[in-house]
Amino acid sequence: MRSEERTYRTGDTDVVLDLTDDCVDFVAGEGDGLLHLFVPHATAGLAVLETGAGSDDDLLAALADLLPADDRWRHRHGTPGHGRSHVMPALVPPYASLPVVGGRLALGTWQSVCLVDLNVDNAVRTVRFSFLAG
Repeated sequence: MRSEERTYRTGDTDVVLDLTDDCVDFVAGEGDGLLHLFVPHATAGLAVLETGAGSDDDLLAALADLLPADDRWRHRHGTPGHGRSHVMPALVPPYASLPVVGGRLALGTWQSVCLVDLNVDNAVRTVRFSFLAG
């Protein structure tokens, strides 16, 4: 298995950050296998979805509806609503496994691999990329 960590700046607003190009670069030249991604944070997740046509904003809107940034959360340190960030990985998991065929990521035409981060208190995220040869 080949594995490395990459760091991303997500800023101070809710974000869907497209990692697809980094995924493509990571598996380039490999054979068949799996790309496994993991976010070692309790408040971030990974999603495979269409970006650029509004779906990324729709995901953030849906998460805002499901997990409002208000004072209802028992987990209360940080900014108001911070507890929602700790619940989000139950809906948007901190991992994804994707097929790689002939050194190419086997995504559908409109699929992108994205880091989802609602935690405005932590502006830097780490993602572990691992290639498991088939």
